[in-house]
Amino acid sequence: MNAADLTAALKLKAAELGFPLAGACAAVAPAGAARLAEWLARGYAGQMAYIAERHEAYAHPRHVLDGVRSLLMLAMPYRTAEPVEPRPGEGRVARYAWGAADYHDLIRGRLHRLADYLRELAPGAVARGVVDTAPLLEREFAQLAGLGWIGKNTLLLNRQAGSYFFLAALLTDQALQYDAPFEADHCGACTACLDACPTAAFPQPHVLDASRCISYLTIELRDSMPVELRAQVGPWVFGCDVCQEVCPWNRFAPYSAEDGLSPLASMNPMLLADLFTLDEDAFRRRFRKTPLFRPHRRGLLRNAAIVLGNQRDPSATPALAVGLNDREPIVRGACAWALGRTGGPESLRVLQARQAVEHDPEVRREIEMALNGQGGRGEDEHTHGAGRTVAAEAAK
Repeated sequence: MNAADLTAALKLKAAELGFPLAGACAAVAPAGAARLAEWLARGYAGQMAYIAERHEAYAHPRHVLDGVRSLLMLAMPYRTAEPVEPRPGEGRVARYAWGAADYHDLIRGRLHRLADYLRELAPGAVARGVVDTAPLLEREFAQLAGLGWIGKNTLLLNRQAGSYFFLAALLTDQALQYDAPFEADHCGACTACLDACPTAAFPQPHVLDASRCISYLTIELRDSMPVELRAQVGPWVFGCDVCQEVCPWNRFAPYSAEDGLSPLASMNPMLLADLFTLDEDAFRRRFRKTPLFRPHRRGLLRNAAIVLGNQRDPSATPALAVGLNDREPIVRGACAWALGRTGGPESLRVLQARQAVEHDPEVRREIEMALNGQGGRGEDEHTHGAGRTVAAEAAK
């Protein structure tokens, strides 16, 4: 089978497997490898040390598959419904994580089937399918394969599909018929994504400071969340869609019919108080096969406390009181901050009770700041008023 026929057959099979967008490109050194080194040097990766540890591998896809000649870049849409506005006590989850399945598992299975099909067409072919875990600059190769352009929010954009899709790649030692690179930039003068980012995570167009990104803060960050960014996290308990929701190219993005991506009622939005009742085993049973397992129990509970603190709803005090006595210090610290913003005599009581027995120095600082009305200093125009609520109660 010649390269053109092989490529056409693979694209047809990819569409059957749920990848409506597919394009082929040569395995070359991506231009973005040099920019990645600069990005790392600026500290924009935050705690994602695994990127720096293997940054040299991003220089060429041969570090993912020895002998690779071609890449078939694939996109699977994940837009399934519209977000439901959270009520007090609820938090928002990024769209891609609404389903019962982890997209890695869903896509890997499809990639295995596509690789098997390739080997049927070209006996002896070597292939490897990857989905965002290998050292591969997927967006660069997707642009080389003609799937779209990289927008100012650093996401790949497609005129018909917007950006609500997962990227995956099938690497092979076979020659394919390559698509023309996507050269145009259809963002124009639009800066909607940059202007809407709650944490100002874009120091300039096409550059993301991940250490300020809400998705990073709620998923990758393993420590306490920076105080100055907590209020800006708003309702997001896992991930963030803000820069995509404001993008004009997503207005008509297609909807996915994938069963594994269909939104669970418990995810859109998510009830937060229940999370504080989960022990490690219960958390594992509920989230083990979903993207929400990534931040682990302590990270998700930390996020839930931050969201509840941003809502300033006194009805959240009992749940936060449970979290204030959690075994994980970052959960206790986040709950102390949230109770300081919620205010009221019951918040004061539980904060003082925990202060009497707390030994972790960081958590003690969080409690003291909450009691003194300093936990949210500088975060938003309402913070000092909320802080004085607790401080005034303490003065009584």
